[in-house]
Amino acid sequence: MKKIKLDIVGLSYSQTQSGAYALVLGEVNGRRRLPIIIGGFEAQAIAIEIEKMTPSRPLTHDLFKSFALAYNITVEEVIIYNLVDGIFFAKLVCNDGKKSIEIDARTSDAIALAVRFECPINTYEFILSTAGIMIEGNDFVFLENIDAPTEEKVATAATNYSSLSDEELKEKLQQALTEEAYEKAAKIRDELSKRKSS
Repeated sequence: MKKIKLDIVGLSYSQTQSGAYALVLGEVNGRRRLPIIIGGFEAQAIAIEIEKMTPSRPLTHDLFKSFALAYNITVEEVIIYNLVDGIFFAKLVCNDGKKSIEIDARTSDAIALAVRFECPINTYEFILSTAGIMIEGNDFVFLENIDAPTEEKVATAATNYSSLSDEELKEKLQQALTEEAYEKAAKIRDELSKRKSS
């Protein structure tokens, strides 16, 4: 299967899940985005590395990198290889100079390590066509303050889309994409997909 390269294009506080974050991966040389919901700790680990901040003590992902490098092991690639019931599956492709092995990992941990090892993040077409969102307009980058979520950020609740018509959903999807609310757009897309398959 042909791999599709992804970049991190956004990280923001989740609009629908308290304490969670939306990590948005973008198709390189393409217009599709892959929103993934991750926990606060992993979001912080990714943001700290992207912003090139140095914590006073090593975070777990920094410790993993130091340990791996001490034994001449590098992470060559992260592959998001499957999607089952809304959960993404990822693996690390590691090499010690003699052999290459694949290690199963949570997608959020795999990406936190990818930014530390500066290795590519790849996925497959079926994942992007199933869970990806097409955008219009220019690329964007938004990184919010991961350490201090405000009450306004926490106060949002999940919306029930099942009561809306297909036309209303499509309108809301377009509005969410315009506002770069990719997590919200993913939920609307999931509702539309559920209706098509039933």
